[in-house]
Amino acid sequence: MTDWYPLWNSLRIAAISSVIVFFAGIFAAFYIARLPRIVKGFLDVVLTLPMVLPPTVCGYVLLLLFGSKRPLGSFLAQHGIRFVMTWYGGIIASAVVAFPLMYRTARGAFESFDENLAWAGQTLGLSNSWIFWHVRMPACRQGILAGVVLSFARALGEYGATSMLIGYIPGKTATVSTTVYQLWRTNDEAGALFWVLVNLAISFAVLLTVNLLENRRKKA
Repeated sequence: MTDWYPLWNSLRIAAISSVIVFFAGIFAAFYIARLPRIVKGFLDVVLTLPMVLPPTVCGYVLLLLFGSKRPLGSFLAQHGIRFVMTWYGGIIASAVVAFPLMYRTARGAFESFDENLAWAGQTLGLSNSWIFWHVRMPACRQGILAGVVLSFARALGEYGATSMLIGYIPGKTATVSTTVYQLWRTNDEAGALFWVLVNLAISFAVLLTVNLLENRRKKA
């Protein structure tokens, strides 16, 4: 009988981290785009680093932050919060590596937005927050949705940072990616192939969704 925990765990980690990345990415993209060029360039580099760094390096940095012998990790442990070897630590790891995708996609969508629409709303006495959620976000929705889908896919397939931070504990921290590696390592090629096919099916569906969103954006 197949243990579906790795799939369930991967889906919940990817879903929760996508929600975090959605708000963090939109906030960063919107406000950083308005900063002076030098400051924006520096922050762009910092926020995009996880996209070009090896995931294991990101995982190692997270271990340096949240390890039980580190100041932050020790402080959190005193309050009953542990991110090392827990499934919700995977949320942190996945969010870190998926954030650049959401940030870059959202920034591109905001930069293509026609500011005349926002200025027209201001002349009508509308607040900036109302204009953001009811004018800017709907106008940029195709790009934003593409960023969300890509971030979810990246979080779902994350292995390097996740394996470094939460490891592999069957029924507790196992994800699809870490399960594939562990099954292959123990010579269970049939089991590994099964989870590879599951991951391929999900990835195919995600990429198909992104392509559909891109086509709709181009038509719009």
